[in-house]
Amino acid sequence: MPETIYEIDGSRAVDKLSKTKRKQQMLELQDLGEELVELSKDALKKIPMSDELREAIKEYQRIPTHGAHRRQLQFIGKIMRSEDTTPIVEKLKQLKGSSTAATALLHRIERYRNEMIAKDEAITQFLSDFPSVDAQPLRALVRNARKEAEQSKPPKAYRELFQLIKSALEPSMNQDEADDETAQTDFGDE
Repeated sequence: MPETIYEIDGSRAVDKLSKTKRKQQMLELQDLGEELVELSKDALKKIPMSDELREAIKEYQRIPTHGAHRRQLQFIGKIMRSEDTTPIVEKLKQLKGSSTAATALLHRIERYRNEMIAKDEAITQFLSDFPSVDAQPLRALVRNARKEAEQSKPPKAYRELFQLIKSALEPSMNQDEADDETAQTDFGDE
């Protein structure tokens, strides 16, 4: 297999990458490009990238046909060859992690809500875990959610109960994050 020879400052450098390896790298960049084009506009704003790459992604999102999508992804991959993809990959991992945490929070809220509707002990436990929550509106929402379920009515109280639980959990989640940051800062100072 012929080697590609580059002349740099009078000295010669040989590109030892095989054609297969280069193609694999290009496909990896296209896969990364596919992840980028699937992001929302807000998430894309958070990703560090060149203006050229950002415009290519916006163009992909405007294109309606499949064949043109494939060609645009190839173009995005080509642009990414000249980009430092490390910050892009790191930010994508961070965004995926935050969406995983958000999903876990939603599941936790749903679990609390379902347990409270199923049994009164769960309400008492929730109130002891979150003493800042006003017991009377919580109990009223649980009671109304139970009635809605029995009478097959629209789940208005069921949704309001979700919001009440969410508002109780979010301050504690933010406090947990602040505690983690403080612990990291304290650890870094030692």
